[in-house]
Amino acid sequence: MIDFEIDDRDILSALRRLQDHSANLRPALQKIGEKLKESTQQRFVSKTGPDGSAWLGNADSTIGRKGRDQALTDEGALGETIDYQLFGNDSVAIGSPLEYAAMMQFGGTKSEFPNLWGDIPERPFLGISDDDKTDILTIIERHLLT
Repeated sequence: MIDFEIDDRDILSALRRLQDHSANLRPALQKIGEKLKESTQQRFVSKTGPDGSAWLGNADSTIGRKGRDQALTDEGALGETIDYQLFGNDSVAIGSPLEYAAMMQFGGTKSEFPNLWGDIPERPFLGISDDDKTDILTIIERHLLT
């Protein structure tokens, strides 16, 4: 699984308030996990990263080999394996267990990874969009009110 740390002051501040006011964060973290799973899977439909930028298409060599340009969505396995996991009562992680998930997220070159058939551009699918941030803050605020 790929690890990401949130470095967003608004979200971290809200999470600290949540932790200060609640003994059980799991319900809020579960809702956050569900929301991030949903938005990440939607990126495979829109073919965009968390920042809204479009993923690069496949190289001509890949299109020639496969007969189509379906970057990251060709067989659907990566998008279908996106899930979240709660760790204790204070963290949630989202990702895919597939070996090649990190390569698709960060990209790589044939010179770095000789087993590749060619260079692979990064196609970020994990991360927090502006809409995700708003939704996470809403989930936290609602949890604080209950």
